[in-house]
Amino acid sequence: MMKNVVILHGTGETPEYMWLPWLKKELEKKGYSVSIPQLPDTDHPTLTNWLPAALKENYNEETILIGHSAGGPLQLSVLENINVKIKQAILVAGYARRKGEEKVADPIVQKIYDWKKIADHVDDIIFVNSDNDPWGCNDIEGRYMLDTISKGKLIVMKGEGHMGSEKFNQHYNKFPFLLKLVD
Repeated sequence: MMKNVVILHGTGETPEYMWLPWLKKELEKKGYSVSIPQLPDTDHPTLTNWLPAALKENYNEETILIGHSAGGPLQLSVLENINVKIKQAILVAGYARRKGEEKVADPIVQKIYDWKKIADHVDDIIFVNSDNDPWGCNDIEGRYMLDTISKGKLIVMKGEGHMGSEKFNQHYNKFPFLLKLVD
């Protein structure tokens, strides 16, 4: 069975955003098949549009799923909806609760997650959050996800913001630490 990685980008991002193409290249050097699907309408993501696009990817027992920002709640929805247990999931600046002005109706965050089903569909889950994320995808959100799923580990990056944000001038063209986390 081919070991593969699926990388899910966040709001306003593309497969060419920040560290995503670098990570794809480095993982391919290690023998992984890597997919970074272009999710539809990236400036206005909805679970209705993004989840079917993400579920088209190949998930098997050797899959590693990585998501950045809004790719995090999308990962949780993918894990809830696949019928296989994947090897690893890494949520970078991920979140599971509504953020900022989206609190009224965040179209990418589910109202309720089936955390047991999510946990049952992944061997290893890692939450990577910063202590100063300007979007609120911070260590508090990472702790919330870890405590709620009761599985995995939280890595808190000190002073690393959103780990890639054009708006906040956080250029992450490479992310060697993340590469080390891939099982």
